[in-house]
Amino acid sequence: MSKETRKEEIIRVAAKLFKEKGYSAVTMRYLAEAMGIKAASLYNHIDSKQAILQHIVLAIAEDFTKGMNTVVASNENSFVKLQKIIELHVNIAVENADGLAALNSDWMHLEGKLSYYLSLRQTYEANFKSIVEKGIIENEIKPVNPEVLMFSMLSTLRSLYLWIPKKDIVDPQALSRDLCQILLTGINK
Repeated sequence: MSKETRKEEIIRVAAKLFKEKGYSAVTMRYLAEAMGIKAASLYNHIDSKQAILQHIVLAIAEDFTKGMNTVVASNENSFVKLQKIIELHVNIAVENADGLAALNSDWMHLEGKLSYYLSLRQTYEANFKSIVEKGIIENEIKPVNPEVLMFSMLSTLRSLYLWIPKKDIVDPQALSRDLCQILLTGINK
């Protein structure tokens, strides 16, 4: 494993602080103090707090987009595609719960990149809904309102960042399997 660069460290610590305090409450001075360095030193590695937020949010949004594009392009049926989407969310949440918190809570603070982020999000949700609709048409999924199903699943998946850090060990495969069971086949015996 390669050693973390100073820029990567700044982004990681900032994501944690954004999660704990909220983007608006974290200043570059506060970030520098949390890292034990002078605020001026931060600017040798990153331009601004906004640049940090953009990096965090857009990197994760692009990871979701890349994952969704792979799912959409696959020849799997809709049910399997939904399983793959659950796995995608679990893996991203396990790898970067703090960054996911910033994506979910602070995306609206993106200044010059807000429209780009919203475009990624809208396309992601349109693809998700399309998979659900196709699954309903092909009788793989019960005939329910596709938007309600999508909202229900995404509400659970987008909040994984709240639950995962409270666990000592998270097995992504087991978590994905359990979420697929609950979200896709239900709890009815």
